[in-house]
Amino acid sequence: MTYQKKIGAAALASVLVLSLAACGGEAQQPEGEALTEVTICLDWTPNTNHTGLYVAQAQGYFEEAGLDVSIVQPPEDGATAICAAGQVEFAVTVQDNLAAAFAREEPLGVTAVAALLQHNTSGILSRAGEGMDVPKGLEGHRYSTYNGEIELAIMKQVVEADGGDFSQVELIPYTLEDEAGALKEGLTDAIWVYYGWGGISAQLAGLDFDYFYFKDIDPVFDYYTPLIVANNDFLAEDPDTAKAFLSAVARGYEYAIEHPEEAAQMLIEGDTTGSLSASEELIVESQKWMADQYKAEVEQWGYIDPARWNAFYNWLNENDLVAMDIPENTGFSNDYLPE
Repeated sequence: MTYQKKIGAAALASVLVLSLAACGGEAQQPEGEALTEVTICLDWTPNTNHTGLYVAQAQGYFEEAGLDVSIVQPPEDGATAICAAGQVEFAVTVQDNLAAAFAREEPLGVTAVAALLQHNTSGILSRAGEGMDVPKGLEGHRYSTYNGEIELAIMKQVVEADGGDFSQVELIPYTLEDEAGALKEGLTDAIWVYYGWGGISAQLAGLDFDYFYFKDIDPVFDYYTPLIVANNDFLAEDPDTAKAFLSAVARGYEYAIEHPEEAAQMLIEGDTTGSLSASEELIVESQKWMADQYKAEVEQWGYIDPARWNAFYNWLNENDLVAMDIPENTGFSNDYLPE
């Protein structure tokens, strides 16, 4: 389900410290005017979800907005946690993971302020011609699972909505490094991936595959993944900086939409983790595909549709998948986006 393998805890902690120290001195300070320091913590190692951030940095959009922006990697307890604690102003996460942050007596102090992609592009990747192009076809096949409660509830619903019996799907632990390779070698039969990385990677690997999107089976699963959250105290105390940051980020994504190959190079060059060094073809092809996903059919980059946001959390509530019900319109705002 992820784009890249998560960096180990010790490495992440050191990267966080080093990135904060190194990136803080890179911006060119406008004469007579200090730049405002802002930090955003990613959810994983850099990938094409994040391209607009790296474009905004490379193109000087952040500096033009009066900002000195650091892009850092997540610690072991995750980007949302350190954002809620005020250690960073912004973080990248996904709506399903945010559910636990909001379904509590004292919700974590973060607000989703921009969608990086307009639609959930995740789905099931399988070998072509074996019937798994539809959910019911997973019966009698092996599915590599993270054993997450929400993950398995989504899988169960889509299989049963297609007339299948989820108990007939063999669940095996997700231990894969190379998803396309695992399917080719018969190590598993079906894998949850995001098409912009996993699907494109399978294409480049020459795998003959089938794929279905969860959102096409049930629109309730067209939730937001990934998105940017901001610390609530920061939003209350400095809304103008939040707006300046998102305006620069929006420019970065607009550039990536219009110039995907150039944007891909900026991502590669901006990556300080080294995780993209041998993946240029994948990044370029992924970027070309993602160019149509950042805004899709909406006019305003980053827009979060209240109906879609609420529908997913209502589904979690109705299926007892959260500790406490999440009230409608909890945890998101479009007020900080550029008009």
